[in-house]
Amino acid sequence: MNHSTMFPSRFTCLLPLAALALAACTVGPDYHGAPEVAPDAAKSGAFVRAPAQGVVATHAPATWWQALDDQQLNTLIDAAFAHNPDLKMARARLRQSRSQLSGQRANELPKVSASAAALRMRSPDTSIFGSSSGDQGAPASNGRGPVDFYTVGFDASWEIDLFGGTRRAIEAASDEADAVDADLSDARVSLAAEVASVYIDLRDQQERLALAEHTAEYQQQMLTLTEQRRARGTAAEVDVERLTTQVDTTRATLMPLQVQITDSLDQLAVLTGRTPGALDAELGARAPLPALPSSVPIGDPATMLQQRPDIRAAERRLASSNAQIGEHVADYFPKVSLLGDIGFSASNPGHLLRKQNFSWVGVPYLQWNLFDFGRTAANVDAAEAARDEAEARYEKTVLGALKDANSSLSRYGNQREHVVRLQQVQASAERSATLVRQRYTAGVSTLIDLLDAQRTQFAAQQDVVAAQAELLKDFVSLQKSLGLGWESSGAAMSVARVP
Repeated sequence: MNHSTMFPSRFTCLLPLAALALAACTVGPDYHGAPEVAPDAAKSGAFVRAPAQGVVATHAPATWWQALDDQQLNTLIDAAFAHNPDLKMARARLRQSRSQLSGQRANELPKVSASAAALRMRSPDTSIFGSSSGDQGAPASNGRGPVDFYTVGFDASWEIDLFGGTRRAIEAASDEADAVDADLSDARVSLAAEVASVYIDLRDQQERLALAEHTAEYQQQMLTLTEQRRARGTAAEVDVERLTTQVDTTRATLMPLQVQITDSLDQLAVLTGRTPGALDAELGARAPLPALPSSVPIGDPATMLQQRPDIRAAERRLASSNAQIGEHVADYFPKVSLLGDIGFSASNPGHLLRKQNFSWVGVPYLQWNLFDFGRTAANVDAAEAARDEAEARYEKTVLGALKDANSSLSRYGNQREHVVRLQQVQASAERSATLVRQRYTAGVSTLIDLLDAQRTQFAAQQDVVAAQAELLKDFVSLQKSLGLGWESSGAAMSVARVP
């Protein structure tokens, strides 16, 4: 046996094993998690701005809107989750990111293609160039006849990931897919809060419209009675004019409220993926504001930072940008590819698959950009700068989340006290109006006193309704700041070292 002929085959067999051993090397920085941001605040057991009453430091449910005990609101949010165009776009972006991840993973595998060809050729007649003067009487040659050639084969190529550039690209794509998944959750959080806020606006506007209509009706009755008294000579013309002005002023508030109601109905229709006007029959009738729970569970800062999807998205993009550094660092090093081809070739299709017509070739291919005049270094510097930007954005997102939660808690607590005070003002205004009305009937108070008391009562009622609606919207903002409104798909949170 010729040992010199065995050595190339053995070397060829060992080449993939050596490549696999080298493939364990992965260049670029490894990701060790996001940096700690505001550790004291994050590790605290309570929010700084949490009010003394109205909240409890227990686990907050994701479907917070069910605590408002309004079935129409629940139905609207479910419809928005199913049909909202923005949410559909977010789901489409998630599919795109996952498809890109699948494409990156496929780059680790060989590329195989098949080919087949059938060739029929006739060569030109070159006999005229070889004829002599003594052969002028001989018949001319017709040249060579048609030539047939058939071939089938398979081509394969495989770039060996010696220094981990492909693995870093897969890592970056996987982290980006996780970030887009978190974006989808964040879109659900924002959508639930927006639907609830618009729904509260609608019920607030309907409540104030009904109150204004009731007040205008009462004032019209007063005007009719005063006109009758004027006809009998017991009321002055100025009293009629004053009542007329008050009736017109109250009725002037009706049209803006009707416009606002129409806008809210149309906005809810669009948020749920329907055309404007589609919800008029369902929500056009007046209904009370949702019932606010007596206490609101808010958890603690650490739980809030873990469940807010925008923080998870920022952390995953930080991990992705870190992996992209290694993807570009790998360009400093050589790339090795294995190329191969097997096939059959014959001039007769019936003989194509015979053993003697089989051919193969295998080639290791080395490529190394030794002199790129700083292109790779520039790409690495840009990737490092992008990583630093992503780290700063993560820090900003965490600090912004803490600010949102504490500000929302402060507004919610102050608004609760504000509503209580306005309810006291309303009760006082109603008692005052009742007393003045009795005195006016007895002839002790003037019409001016009665009109002034009625205006105060009407304004107090409007203020209470508006304040209650604002408190409900503050409740919604609080739930949004806590990152609630999305449901985990069952996968564990991938955020590393979230403070």
